[in-house]
Amino acid sequence: MTNNRYLVNKTNRWNTIASLDYDKLLGYDVTPKNTRNYGGIIVNKLVIIKRSFIERILKKKIQRKLELYLKFLLDFIASDGEDGGALSEVLNDVTRYRDILNYRYRKYLGDKYIDLLLKKIDILEYELKVKQYTIMENTNEETIGSKSR
Repeated sequence: MTNNRYLVNKTNRWNTIASLDYDKLLGYDVTPKNTRNYGGIIVNKLVIIKRSFIERILKKKIQRKLELYLKFLLDFIASDGEDGGALSEVLNDVTRYRDILNYRYRKYLGDKYIDLLLKKIDILEYELKVKQYTIMENTNEETIGSKSR
C-alpha cells in the first residue's frame, strides 16, 4: 500500500492537487479511534489546522476529563471510601494531566484559559490530598488504638 497524503479542502474547484509540507504545518494531530472503512481509504492521522476548531476540540476534551476526575472525587467522598491506593493513583493521574495541559496544550490554547484550568486542577488536587490525609490519619489512629492495652 502506498503512503499517500491527501488534503480535504472545501472549494468549488475540482481536479486540483494540493501539495503540502506536513512537517512545517502547525496543527493538532488526531488519531481516529473508529475502525470504519471509508471506501478503501485508511485514516491513520488527521492534522487539524484551523485554530478555532482546535480550541473547540481541546476544550471539550479537557472538560470531559475534568468532569471525570470530579465525578470520581465526589463518588469517593460520598462513599467514605478507605482505599488509599485508588486515591493515590488518581492523585498521580491528576498530576500527570496537569503536566500534559501545561506542556502539550498551552501552544493551542491561550495562557489565560490554561491558567484557569490549572487553578481548577489545583483545587481538585488539594481535595484529593485532604482526603488522602484523613484516610492516613484514620489508619494511624486504628493502629495506635489496637496497640494500646
